[in-house]
Amino acid sequence: MTQLTGQMVIGFERVSGTGHAITAIDPRTGERLGPEYRYGGDAEVGRACALAEEAFDAYRATSPQERAAFLDAIAGKLDGLADVLVRRATSESGLPEARLTGEVARTTGQLRLFAGDLRSAQAGAGGAVLSVDPAGDGGPEIRQGRVPLGPVVVFGASNFPLAFSVAGGDTAAALAAGCPVIVKAHDAHPGTCELVGRAVSEAVREAGLPEGVFSMLYGDGPTLGIALVTDPRVQAVGFTGSRTAGLAIAKAAAGRPRPIPVYAEMSSVNPVFLLEDALAERGAELAGEYAGSLTLGAGQFCTNPGLVFAVKGTDLDAFLGTAAKAVEADPGAPMLTPGIARAYAEGVERLERHPGVEILARGREPDAVAGCRAALAAVDAGDFGPELETEIFGACSLVVRCDGLDQMIALARGLEGQLTATIHGGGEPAARLLPVLERLAGRILWGGWPTGVRVGHAMVHGGPYPATSDARTTSVGSLAIERFQRPIAYQGVPR
Repeated sequence: MTQLTGQMVIGFERVSGTGHAITAIDPRTGERLGPEYRYGGDAEVGRACALAEEAFDAYRATSPQERAAFLDAIAGKLDGLADVLVRRATSESGLPEARLTGEVARTTGQLRLFAGDLRSAQAGAGGAVLSVDPAGDGGPEIRQGRVPLGPVVVFGASNFPLAFSVAGGDTAAALAAGCPVIVKAHDAHPGTCELVGRAVSEAVREAGLPEGVFSMLYGDGPTLGIALVTDPRVQAVGFTGSRTAGLAIAKAAAGRPRPIPVYAEMSSVNPVFLLEDALAERGAELAGEYAGSLTLGAGQFCTNPGLVFAVKGTDLDAFLGTAAKAVEADPGAPMLTPGIARAYAEGVERLERHPGVEILARGREPDAVAGCRAALAAVDAGDFGPELETEIFGACSLVVRCDGLDQMIALARGLEGQLTATIHGGGEPAARLLPVLERLAGRILWGGWPTGVRVGHAMVHGGPYPATSDARTTSVGSLAIERFQRPIAYQGVPR
């Protein structure tokens, strides 16, 4: 089970690709990690989609309790592989073992959360009846429920090798909804993907489910990825990654003869608003917390605090001084891939070249080959424009010095859609800011920091474009299941 083979998972088969060859790279050392993985092509896409379509009717007919047991079985298999998964994922991503141990728990926790929802018929899971209009006045009873959409394609993410990957939130939600899943594994951690993909496939077999309930392919996004998205048997897509890739996927899905929904999480700078009362009362404490959130995991989180807005003054100056010292002391860390590290360095260089931007601090030069050197910058509000709102994926953040609350609110109104927005402070300024942020973000934090998404029933990990392609949905929490179902009314249909 733990010996890697370099093969894809198509139903119950282990298949070797014949296309372009890749290997994982340890971003700490630059070492290439075997085995070699070869991309699939049209034949593999066609086989996986055909199996998924064949499996759909039988899988959607399973009871919520049967699907719950299946999700629990996947979680159990991942728990049994935890040590092996953590070792391989650490080598492929450079992320520390403690972080990845927690990510295994988050991944299995998501599966078990959805299993619990199925058992209690929460979130409309499994076609549960959501509401009933009783028969009356000569008309029949009308029952509203939800039915699964069909086969779903999930794109594994780079920054969460487990929790947003092969058996991550999108896959768990789609399986809970009654949809077969085809995963496009991420090139950054192919070995981790193989281990998880085989575990899911084994759980399918042991549950007595049709083999097409799950497949996992290797391939690049512009060819194999788009081929999956445009296959007529695929009915929805889950994606976490760059805006460029997300928009390409959404365009391909919209261009089909029968367009399908794409639930894409794409980019966010997660603005933080430091109000004057908070800076005056605990500016030094906030500065330390900010630096910790900024540099956590080399800033490779969807919710990294990339923008901070605050009013000019001595309290802000003191905050920036303390934050700069903390950033300068940061030892740096490996980034997920050499390509991500290059993109980060280029983003910081663009920031440095901007005439209105002042670089306040840089972290230490990391030892890793693909390392992240933290960056803290500041700009006056008059020099802030859309070009400074672009996400720099990594431990880089820009503080915008505002002349007053009115200017801060005006800038907030002009921002793109975000996953999160954070308020530090209270009173009338916070009350004025809150409704503005409700239009801006999918999650509002009060007195906290955006990194660290809690998996639960109330969580919303989504937001207006370009944070996601559909602000009505979330990729974390129970509501995620509904993305892969549609409402249906049964009028006069016998129970």
